[in-house]
Amino acid sequence: FWRPGPGGDDLVWFGRMVPEKGPHLAIQAARTAGVPLKLAGPVADRAYFEEQVEPLLGEDAQYVGHLDRRRLVELVGAAGAALVTPCWDEPYGLVVAEALACGTPVCGFDRGALAEILTPDCGVLAPPGDVEALARLVPVAAGLDRRAARRRAEEFCSFDRTADAYTDLYEGLMR
Repeated sequence: FWRPGPGGDDLVWFGRMVPEKGPHLAIQAARTAGVPLKLAGPVADRAYFEEQVEPLLGEDAQYVGHLDRRRLVELVGAAGAALVTPCWDEPYGLVVAEALACGTPVCGFDRGALAEILTPDCGVLAPPGDVEALARLVPVAAGLDRRAARRRAEEFCSFDRTADAYTDLYEGLMR
């Protein structure tokens, strides 16, 4: 259900609206880069959203709500790049795999598993929390080959690949 999209000029950020996902940093980076941003996802922390995210919203940074899967796939596939701004070391960035599956390159903070998932042909990484560096990388990410992003999702993030990795791990432990 995560299918390739045509791309576009805007950036996208999607996920739960919580401090550890850093949507406020995505807004700052997109604004610094001068590229419009659309944000989507459930507001899981109402106080954080009202105090840290909502005041930053405007014509160039729009919250489009918590979308159903079909509309989210369309949104992500229509973006030039996905911003991924974790403020903690996530063990696996599902939004990265979903963006890549849509053919959307990733521009994110170098935290957690992002460096393991991304390759230079499908994503770029800035130092954690460095909004200015992230903003400078936006045009680089947007210029990456969407087919390479999709290919990375198919090769590294697919269910088959995950099952094979678990099988290999299990077999290795049994030896």
